[in-house]
Amino acid sequence: MGFLKEFVVFFLNRKKYWLLPILIVLILFGGLIVLTQTSAVAPFIYAIF
Repeated sequence: MGFLKEFVVFFLNRKKYWLLPILIVLILFGGLIVLTQTSAVAPFIYAIF
């Protein structure tokens, strides 16, 4: 949790708000990868794409 706190402080201090959409997309794709590896949710995700 300390890493997340430092990350938020970095964004607030450096005003690098343009990085937030990139970070959100990376987190979403990472979550999709985790869900599609041996999960009951995998067939539903494959149907979306």
